[in-house]
Amino acid sequence: MTNRLFAILTVAMVGCAPSRPAPGTAVPKEPATPEVAVRLIGGPTAILEVGGARFLTDPTFSEPGEYPAAPGRFLTKTEGPAVAPDAIGLVDAVLLSHDQHVDNLDPAGRAFVARVPTTFSTPLAAQRLTGRVTGLAPWREVVFTARNGRSFRITGVPAQHGPVDTDGITGPVTGFVLASDGLPTIYVSGDNASVAIVRELAARVPVDVALLFAGAAKSPKLLGDALLTLDGTLAAEAARLLPHATIVPVHFRGWRHFTEDGEALRAAFARAGMTPRLVLLSPGERVTLPLRPER
Repeated sequence: MTNRLFAILTVAMVGCAPSRPAPGTAVPKEPATPEVAVRLIGGPTAILEVGGARFLTDPTFSEPGEYPAAPGRFLTKTEGPAVAPDAIGLVDAVLLSHDQHVDNLDPAGRAFVARVPTTFSTPLAAQRLTGRVTGLAPWREVVFTARNGRSFRITGVPAQHGPVDTDGITGPVTGFVLASDGLPTIYVSGDNASVAIVRELAARVPVDVALLFAGAAKSPKLLGDALLTLDGTLAAEAARLLPHATIVPVHFRGWRHFTEDGEALRAAFARAGMTPRLVLLSPGERVTLPLRPER
């Protein structure tokens, strides 16, 4: 090989070689994909994967059976989790709507909260629970850094767990808004039965993905026929108020006091002409949701 040819090949190879950062220089992060993955575990429990981080909603990992809800009252769990807590994998944070009801935090869920790095919930739950729990009053926003270094803005949002003025019976509940630059904004409703609450949220926050706690939960001994969470008709109305959001219901199976199932949700969204926006998961099922078109 002539010296001239060797020089040409050497320059070409050097020009094609990938550049490397100087020692001590941080390697730039890969841009996060604008997608959200949701996996339903069962009841109100789901895994949210966004921006390389993993969040878990209301942990319920106990097996089927009767669990005390109040002195002399029990709630009946009819399905166990599709994924055992030890198989969930690493979780950056738990988003716990409230701690006082066993269908949102059962005994195995409490053990899970005690060992995860961070949980966000109501201020009262932060006082009562074991573990690192941050209480969020309505519209309080905190900045949370996930294991991969990405920052998320987590905001506590109102939730009404029953008719107006029944907080003294049902106790405080929080929803959440999860946001990060360049990623979809996610609304986790928590146990909320109020469309007015969703209307207020929609006026403040553009939502791309909404996890709506549904199931038309009822407690006849406490509040008669009143709804404690959204039924299908109200969930469809909430979806109408969030016109750019993909709707992923949770909390509609697995407990006997849920009075509507997935088929009731499917029928309600069909009546409202919003079937394409509904993502109805079976326990254990995982779906990846692309960001909806630009508003």
